[in-house]
Amino acid sequence: MVSKRKKWLMPIATAAVAMTLAGCSSNGGGSDSSSKQAETTNKQFPVSVSNKSKPVEGGTLSLAMVSDTPFTGIFNSALATSANDSSVSQFGDESLFKYDDNYKIVDGGAANLKLNVDAKTATITINPNVKWSDGQPLTAKDVVYSYKIIANPATKSSRYTESLQGIEGITDYNAGKSDQISGITTPNGEDGNEVVIKFKEMKPGMTQSGNGYLWETASPEHQLKDVPFDKLVSSDQVRKTPLYYGPYKLSNLVAGQSAEWVPNEYYYGEKPKLSKITISVVSPSNATQAALSNTYDIIGVQNSAWKEVQSAPNTEFIGKIPLSYSYLGFKVGKWDAEKGESVMNTNSKMSDQKLRQAIGYAMNVDQAYEKFMNGLSFRIPTLIPEQFEQYFNKDVKGYDFNLDKANQLLDEAGYKKEGDYRVDKNGQPLVIKLAAMSGSAVQEPIIQNYIQQWKKIGLNVQLTSGRLIEFNSFYDKIQNDDPDVDMFMAAWSLSSEPSPNDIYNRKAPFNFSRFVSDEQDKLLADIDSQDSFNAEHRQKAFFKWQEWMNDNAYVIPIANSYGITAVNKRVVGYSKLPSSSWASVGVSENK
Repeated sequence: MVSKRKKWLMPIATAAVAMTLAGCSSNGGGSDSSSKQAETTNKQFPVSVSNKSKPVEGGTLSLAMVSDTPFTGIFNSALATSANDSSVSQFGDESLFKYDDNYKIVDGGAANLKLNVDAKTATITINPNVKWSDGQPLTAKDVVYSYKIIANPATKSSRYTESLQGIEGITDYNAGKSDQISGITTPNGEDGNEVVIKFKEMKPGMTQSGNGYLWETASPEHQLKDVPFDKLVSSDQVRKTPLYYGPYKLSNLVAGQSAEWVPNEYYYGEKPKLSKITISVVSPSNATQAALSNTYDIIGVQNSAWKEVQSAPNTEFIGKIPLSYSYLGFKVGKWDAEKGESVMNTNSKMSDQKLRQAIGYAMNVDQAYEKFMNGLSFRIPTLIPEQFEQYFNKDVKGYDFNLDKANQLLDEAGYKKEGDYRVDKNGQPLVIKLAAMSGSAVQEPIIQNYIQQWKKIGLNVQLTSGRLIEFNSFYDKIQNDDPDVDMFMAAWSLSSEPSPNDIYNRKAPFNFSRFVSDEQDKLLADIDSQDSFNAEHRQKAFFKWQEWMNDNAYVIPIANSYGITAVNKRVVGYSKLPSSSWASVGVSENK
């Protein structure tokens, strides 16, 4: 049960405290000790349930999504950005392409993919048996329509990235010079089953799901075509009556709180085993008791509550370290909508490299997580997680806890101390506003702990709005470059192709720090260059980018967490393996 392989905005509590269903569809120690801790923990949990019984007919399943905020309810992946919305829609919102447990695209899904490197094309061939949940066939125009939704400026989709701009003609469409994307054609007609995409350049990651150069879902053109693009994100068709071609369809919705799913009678694949799936939002404060009382068949475990939850009756725990991380970002610019890129302000409060580095060194991440997370969360040294193996640069040590080094950097940078706090280089009071998300019961003490550590090096850090901010309001401030945010703690659920282009280049709307660098442009381009079809070259390119990001510290990686899920022992077929499907999940008993 792994969600579509895209980047998603995540609640910090999900990334640093408890991996919930976002990944299911679907002077502390340094990085070495953290990796050993994660490896030790990893051996304690299977990735799939052990129940091999035959599912009963007409079974129902209940899931909890642990969150202190309602889900937004944007049920079209071309417009959605939230991991919570992805969690709610995962039962129907299936990828076009099937992929194996290494996320390599293979034949056998709703559509097959064939790449032609010489011709610079990708051919998508739709399975003729695939239908939307209203019975209409999935056709070429539905694949094309997702690209139009993303590239049309009226939708303001954050998915219009520099990666997708590698498709011929898509920038002309975005600029209003054409009403079609010339590089996307339908050889058998718009009602046919074939789409050919022409690229300016082929990329080494295109064989992997989540590569960013291809969009991996379709949109029901027949349902959405009459909705103006600027009204699409708020339309009933997206918010209340979405159509899917996956194993389940939405049958009932309580906005922001719960959703019921029933089998899609037109599903082309394995027949779904359940008569109904219900997913509900459960607050972190109620999650532990819900797990202990078997209120739900499947619920994410808050790492801070593991010692209590592990005694839950009739429960099996499965787990995996997901492709995600939390991070500290520094606002050094703004998003320019006209240019479609970030623009730096070299005079911004956080523009000093040594100030950013000092803030990183003052964070006692290992100590905080040892105290609050039962060893299930751990500091990470780089922005490429260790799960990416060959691309993870083990020589980058990141920002371990070192107050002496932090003080030294601030002294060198000219931030003098006057009383308890330092002043800026002009002798004026320096107050740094930190935006951080609300979450579990330990979220507040963890953040206050960091604020106390920063005080020890003379930095006056105060919370934006004077408190922790709920998920939706938090990302509204971050995406819109709220002037009351100098730095922020956020989190990513990553795609399975490790290129960081879509979240850190100058044209990436997700580059929330808004940093821009000619040097980084070159490093990112090299990661996805023609030369990087050579695996050794691409590895070196990844290593160089991680070193550059570590040194410049516009974004400082904080932590990853082991994602544990409590599953009732009656559940059959549930797994965290990438190739798993909700169609295979059932229950062996009715209660």
